Amino acid sequence: MSENIRIVENATCTFCGCVCDDMILHVDMDEKRITKAKNACVLGRAWFAEHTIEENAPAAMIDGKKTSVAEAIEAAAQTLVKAKFPIVYGLSDTTCEAQRQAVAITDYIKGTIDTTTSVCHGPSGLAFQGIGESTSTLGEVKNRADLVIYWGGNPAESHPRHFGRYAVTPKGMFTPGGKKDRTVVLVDVRKTKSSPVADILIRPKPGKDFEVLWALRALVKGKRLSSAIEQQTGVPLTVLQDLSDRMKRCRFGVLFFGMGLTMTRGRHFNSGALLALATDLNEFTHFVAKPVRGHGNVTGADNVVSWQTGYPFGVNFSRSYPRFNPGEFTTVDTLANGHADAAMIIASDPASNFPKKAIEHLKNIPIVVLDTKCTETSKDAHVAFRTSTYGINTAGTVYRMDDVPITLRPAFESPFPDDETILIGIKKRVRELMFERHAQDASDATQVAARA
Repeated sequence: MSENIRIVENATCTFCGCVCDDMILHVDMDEKRITKAKNACVLGRAWFAEHTIEENAPAAMIDGKKTSVAEAIEAAAQTLVKAKFPIVYGLSDTTCEAQRQAVAITDYIKGTIDTTTSVCHGPSGLAFQGIGESTSTLGEVKNRADLVIYWGGNPAESHPRHFGRYAVTPKGMFTPGGKKDRTVVLVDVRKTKSSPVADILIRPKPGKDFEVLWALRALVKGKRLSSAIEQQTGVPLTVLQDLSDRMKRCRFGVLFFGMGLTMTRGRHFNSGALLALATDLNEFTHFVAKPVRGHGNVTGADNVVSWQTGYPFGVNFSRSYPRFNPGEFTTVDTLANGHADAAMIIASDPASNFPKKAIEHLKNIPIVVLDTKCTETSKDAHVAFRTSTYGINTAGTVYRMDDVPITLRPAFESPFPDDETILIGIKKRVRELMFERHAQDASDATQVAARA
């Protein structure tokens, strides 16, 4: 083992939406790898351990052949400018600074920009706009929440430190006993590894989340329900009444919800019902609702796209102003419908997880890919950039799942450029090409007018 060890304190893990910023990393500076990640969960340790530098990997390729970064930027810009309906997708595993550049490029080329939100918490985004959101930070949850409800999620496996650092066991200002001062409720259609944490486990019938939430809204408002609700939802009326009473009596309650709610029958109606329930409960106590986000900076992607365009994902610029229409401008739909004729994929791998029809069309159009590794998507790319990893090699800003911005402290440098640098280069060249096109169009118009 090398003796050239660097210790990085208060580093940030960007694997999941918890974005834990209390890592203590031991970095072997000779081998350029992280040998130890103190405070990291099992997913975080794997995230840090697998990021080694492939010194011989090309920084840029065109049609599978090694090329210079400058030539690849030129090819990428030409591809995007020539397209009639270009799409930009991904963005959830890169910095906010890079995301801003991606929005600017999409605006210049009059394309469509979308994030991975459209295939996970997209329904929540729709519900936020229609219902509103009663929200808080995870710090407030840690210090104040005495009733914690997880709905349609399995944090023990997807976000291992969510229980221990933010919501269940940590001792807070008004919860000095930690878990002893909290009641934890888990609502899921099946038992998971998160189930043992729960004081109360509620298992509704699959696809009946909306009905359960609406029943709870009725009980909170003092309405009487028939015992037949159990036949509809699989949850006894006594259990629903007990949960309703607990929610109204608590000092500070929180509803955490996952894709088990958002991507099942009901979709944005489910999310809207849960958000409306939180609103109802605020007539009696303080209650908040937060989605448990997956990717490290998917929350940042939604924030950046929202403050730049007014909408969180699936935004089209073809009319020179932003339009939002999920189902038309979201990436799965633009690909499956055969509308997109070029794509720039940033820090994502849709070719490995999109529906078959969308993947087939993706393989038939020119793709520009920015990623830290070789993926199924980059294998088919017309232009592929190998970039550095945010949080490990690249500084910048990310957003935790509760919309709190966190500054990254990189552990060691990478020989590969970061996403922001590549995107700035593409943006500059796109602007030049667009100016040349407009100048040529103006010249042609002048000649036509002169001949007339």
